[in-house]
Amino acid sequence: MPRYASVSSLARAVLLSFALAAGTTAGAQEITLGQVGPFTVIPVPDAPEINAGIQAYLKQANATGGVRGSKLGFFSMDDRYSGEGFVEQFGKAMEKRPVALLSPIGSAAMSEMYKQKLLDKSDVVIMNVIPGAESLRNPGHPRVFHIRAGDRQQIEKIVHHAKTLGTTRMAVLYQDLVIGTSGFAMAEQAAKAEGFPQFNGVKSAPDAAGLAAAAEQVKKLEPQAVLVVGAPRFMGDGVAALRKAGVSQSLFVLSYVPAGMLVKLAGPEGARGVGIAQTFPNPNGITLPIQREFQAAMKAAHPDLKNYTPFHLEGYLSARTVAEAIKRSKDKDVTPATLEKALRTAGEMDFGGYRVDFTKGNVGSSWVDIGVVTAEGKIRY
Repeated sequence: MPRYASVSSLARAVLLSFALAAGTTAGAQEITLGQVGPFTVIPVPDAPEINAGIQAYLKQANATGGVRGSKLGFFSMDDRYSGEGFVEQFGKAMEKRPVALLSPIGSAAMSEMYKQKLLDKSDVVIMNVIPGAESLRNPGHPRVFHIRAGDRQQIEKIVHHAKTLGTTRMAVLYQDLVIGTSGFAMAEQAAKAEGFPQFNGVKSAPDAAGLAAAAEQVKKLEPQAVLVVGAPRFMGDGVAALRKAGVSQSLFVLSYVPAGMLVKLAGPEGARGVGIAQTFPNPNGITLPIQREFQAAMKAAHPDLKNYTPFHLEGYLSARTVAEAIKRSKDKDVTPATLEKALRTAGEMDFGGYRVDFTKGNVGSSWVDIGVVTAEGKIRY
C-alpha cells in the first residue's frame, strides 16, 4: 500500500516556519518524506539548513509535476538533540507514514534507534545519517543509506593531505568519548599507512579546563599539524583552546563543524586557516552542474538567502537521491520496501558531478575534499 498523506495532515505536521512552499490540490496523493532532527538546540543550524535544502529540492521537483506524477510532501519534527527525543518523535513520525526520513542528526539519536530496533518495528527508509561514524555504519541496518563520506574517509583524507604538505609531526586532540577514541584509532591507522615518523594523540574531556590542559600537552609535542576529533562543539572548542595555547600550526576538523560556528568559538583569527573536511562539493561554486542546479533551487525557494552552506546542499541531495531512486523504480507502488529495492538497483546516480551508487552496499559516496576557513569566516575550496 503506498505511503501517502493528505495535504491537511501535512499542514499540521510541518515544523513552525519550515512549511513546504510547494502546495498541492485537495485530494491529490503525495509521496511523504520526513525529517526528525535538532531544530532548537545545538547543533543548530545544521538541521534547519538541511531542512532548507530539502525544501528547495521538493519545490523544484513539484514545480515540474513531482515524481512519477505524484507530489512530494514533507514534514519536520524536533528531537531536541537527544536519543530520547528522537525515539519520541520517530513514533509520531511513523503515524504520518513516510517512505523515508531524511538526514537525522546525532550519535545519541542514531545509537538509540539501533538499540531499540526501531527500524525492525517500523516500515521506513533512513536516508543519510549524520554523523558518519563507523559504529553507525558497521553493521548498520539494511534500510539505512548514506550519501556522505564517513569519518574514516574524512580522517584518511586529512592525514594524507597533511603528508602531502610535508608534515612529519602530527598530533590528534580527541574527545574522551567513542566518537573521539574511534576517530583517533582511525587516524593512527591512516598515519601508519602514510608512514608518519611522529604521530601522537592527546585525550581530553570537553570542559574548558580539560581542553586547556590538553592543548598545552599538544603544544609540547611541537606538531606541524593537529587534527581535532569529537562532537562538533568539542572540535570548535578544541580549536579555540589550541589557538589560545599558542598552537599556530595547521589545524583540521571533520565536516560537522560549520565555519560560522568555528568563528564564534575561536574568533576570526583563531578560525582562519583551519581545514574542514568537506563531504560535498562547494555549495557556492559554479563549475559543476549540481552546483548550478542546487543554487537555482535555493534561489527559488529561499530568495533572501545569499550564501549557501554544505548542509544546505546535503539536504538537497538527500531528497534528490530518494526521488531519483523512485523515478528509476520498476515497482508500481511507492513504499519503503520498493524504495529500498530501488536504491540498491538504481546503479550509479550522477547528479551533475556528485555521484551516488548503492550497488555494493549502503554507503553511496566516499567523496571528500578539504576546505579552508577564510578571514571572512567562509570556506575556500
